[in-house]
Amino acid sequence: MALLPDPAPRERQHVLISVDDHVIEPPDMFDGRLPAALADRAPRIMETDDGRQVWRYEDRDYPNIGLNAVVGRPREDWSMEAARFDEMRRGCWDIKARIADMDLAGIWASLNFPSLIAGFAGTVFWKSDDPELGLAVLRAWNDWQLEVWTGSFPERIIPLQLPWLADPQLAAEELRRNAARGFKAVSFPELPAQCGIPSLHSGVWDPFFAACEETNTVVCLHTGSAQWAPIPAPDTPFETITTLFPANGLVACADMLWSGIPVRFPRLNIAMSEAGLGWAAMLADRADYVLAHSASGRDGGAWKSDLLPSEVLRRNFWFCSIDDPSAFGAMDAIGAQRILVESDYPHADSTWPDTQEVVARNVAGLSAQDAARITHRNAAELFRHPLPDDGWLTNG
Repeated sequence: MALLPDPAPRERQHVLISVDDHVIEPPDMFDGRLPAALADRAPRIMETDDGRQVWRYEDRDYPNIGLNAVVGRPREDWSMEAARFDEMRRGCWDIKARIADMDLAGIWASLNFPSLIAGFAGTVFWKSDDPELGLAVLRAWNDWQLEVWTGSFPERIIPLQLPWLADPQLAAEELRRNAARGFKAVSFPELPAQCGIPSLHSGVWDPFFAACEETNTVVCLHTGSAQWAPIPAPDTPFETITTLFPANGLVACADMLWSGIPVRFPRLNIAMSEAGLGWAAMLADRADYVLAHSASGRDGGAWKSDLLPSEVLRRNFWFCSIDDPSAFGAMDAIGAQRILVESDYPHADSTWPDTQEVVARNVAGLSAQDAARITHRNAAELFRHPLPDDGWLTNG
C-alpha cells in the first residue's frame, strides 16, 4: 500500500500548540521496561495469518485500526481494517518523523494520547486479568512517553500520563510521582461509570482529583475514552456515530460539572479533548436555567457553590477545537481564554497537513490578542510549556 509523497511545508501564520494528537505505540515500546518476572508477558506485536499486525496482550488482540493512522495515505485506502506499521506514515510511531511532520504543518508543540493497546485513558491496562502485570505495563507506557516520546524533544511534546484506574488512592500516588517527573497532564475516562469504575458522583475519585489540583496536572477527558457512544439504533451508520462525537463531550462535561468536583477543587483544570465547541454555550445556558428551575436548586441539591454553573464552566474547563467555524462566531459565551486547538494527527479527523490554514480561517475574525490566546498562549500557560523564539514563524 503506497503512501502519498511528503506535502509541501505550510505557511506558518500562527504559533500552534495542538492539545490533541495521538501516538501509535511502536513495536519496541515495552522492550526492557517491565520487571524481569513479567517481561515475557508484555504486549507484543504479532503477525496474523492474513498478514495483518496486531498487539497481543493476555491472549487478546488489539489491532491498530486503520482510521487511527491515515495521514499520508490516499483517501481511497482508508478503512477500519487493521494497519501494518509499514502502511503508516512513519510519524505515527517514530518521534523524529513526528517532529518533521509537525514542522511540515507548522505545529510548534503537541500533546499525545495513546491508541488502542492502552485505550485513550489506560482502560485496557487496568482491566488486565493480572493487576500486577497491568500496573507494570501502565508504568512502562508512562516511562516510554516521558523518556522517549517527550524526552527526545521536550520543547515540542507535552508529556501526558495514564492513570491507574483500579485503585483511586494508588492512582493519586502515581499521579504525584509522575508529576514530580515532569508530566503536565493525565488522560482520565470521560464517563468513568461506563468503564465499570466508580462514577464521579461517588466521591471515590476525590483523592485523585485532589492530587491533580495539588500538582497542577491538567485532567483531559478525551472523547471516546470510556468506550461509550450515543448510538441511537442498532443499525445506525458509522457516519452518525462520528457526527455525534461532540455529544460525548457535552454529556461528559455536564456530568463532571454536576458532580461537584470542580466546585470542591476550584483550581482543577479540565480539558474537553476532541469534544468541539458548539455545545459549550448551550450547556452554560441550560445548566444555569436548570439550577434556577430545578426542584432541588441550591438548597439541599447537587449544586454546592455560590457561583453559577456557567461561571464554573468558564473557570475550570477548557474547550478544544479541531474545526468549529460556526462556534467561533458565538465565542463570547465561552471566552477566548478558555479555547484550545487540536490537529488530531494521525486520525481520520485530523487537519494535518493543513492545520495552519484551518486554524487561521477559524480565528480570522478575532483580535490578534484573542487569536494568539486560542492558537498557543492558552495552551502554553495551561500546560506550562515553552513557546518558540521569534524566528519560528519566519523559518517555516
